Amino acid sequence: MKIGELAERTGVSVRALRYYEEKGALRPDRTPSGYRIFADSEIRKVGHIQTLLAAGLGMDLISEILACLSGESLLLDDCRERLEAERRRITNDIDQLVHTRSLLDDLLATTRAPAQPNPAESSIA
Repeated sequence: MKIGELAERTGVSVRALRYYEEKGALRPDRTPSGYRIFADSEIRKVGHIQTLLAAGLGMDLISEILACLSGESLLLDDCRERLEAERRRITNDIDQLVHTRSLLDDLLATTRAPAQPNPAESSIA
């Protein structure tokens, strides 16, 4: 399929797909006239890229991960170490966010506004 069809089927812009290609995450074939031709399997790969981007990973790391998944990396042992390091980084980020949320929860609990009187309960007899 051509790049426009891949964009339509994945919901990702043509510009983003070209960027993924530039970073080595996608490797389409080319027609003699230069058109990119993507295999159907690239739909799933674009989904993986989107998920990894949403998790906060950069395109360089995503390209490394995708190479490991497809067995294209000459340094598959290094992939495991790199993935473990990234997992530790993400775990640390999560721990920091949980701590920050706890601080905010404590702050909100101590600064709650006093309950407002219910106008229905304060009727004049």
